[in-house]
Amino acid sequence: MSNKTVLELSGITMQIAGLTALSKVSFAVEAGKIVSLIGPNGAGKTTTFNVISGYMRPTAGSVMLFGENIVGRSPDEIAARGLVRTFQRTSVFDQCTVFDNLLTAFHLQGRYGLFRSLLRTPGFLREEAALRGRAGEMLAFLGLSHRADELAVNLSYGEQRLLGVGIGLAAQPKLLLLDEPAAGLNPSETETFKHTIRRISELGITVLLVEHDMHMVMSISDHIVVLNHGQLIATGQPRDIQQDPEVIRAYLGSGVKRAQA
Repeated sequence: MSNKTVLELSGITMQIAGLTALSKVSFAVEAGKIVSLIGPNGAGKTTTFNVISGYMRPTAGSVMLFGENIVGRSPDEIAARGLVRTFQRTSVFDQCTVFDNLLTAFHLQGRYGLFRSLLRTPGFLREEAALRGRAGEMLAFLGLSHRADELAVNLSYGEQRLLGVGIGLAAQPKLLLLDEPAAGLNPSETETFKHTIRRISELGITVLLVEHDMHMVMSISDHIVVLNHGQLIATGQPRDIQQDPEVIRAYLGSGVKRAQA
């Protein structure tokens, strides 16, 4: 595992109820890159994400995160090591304001517990002010400052997805996993999300995403990993994937030209 590799899967096999969901899948994710995991429905993308993030233990193989095999670690333990995952469903508190959603996320990273918060100690008050400042900075980064006092339930779906990413970023990940971030978004919201992913990458955070929107994948990815029927069929840069005969046959088909547009 090189110094530039933050995540490396080696020979990952996942058998579920006698069926092989993943078969000897191996690929690596380099630091600072935007990597997309693609494939048709049932290809094994979500299972791969579940294995990486600790929600499923593979039957065989290793998952090296920053040089450590994390197979068998809990999702919380993996998150503490710098890998944070967002899910397809938005994970926001509907009846809290946008600002309070982010502040709550930042509080999880705070050092002061319930007892000190009740006493309102000077240390707690200093930290509270700092966390409120960080929540405000995150709002600005997401382009949601004007929605700070709105209840999260009143946001558009695209804004809720952005807020969910902000909650994930509050955990200060080194590697961020995004599960179908463009699902359900209109074209304008998708463009906004693409811009946000690029800016996250510019912060030095490595991004691994599962996505079906091929135009988005081809326009933002540094590297693409393709699965089909639980097997790795191709890896490479977008231009290589677009021209790979097996990928075209298994997944892209006539969508290649649309993806290149």
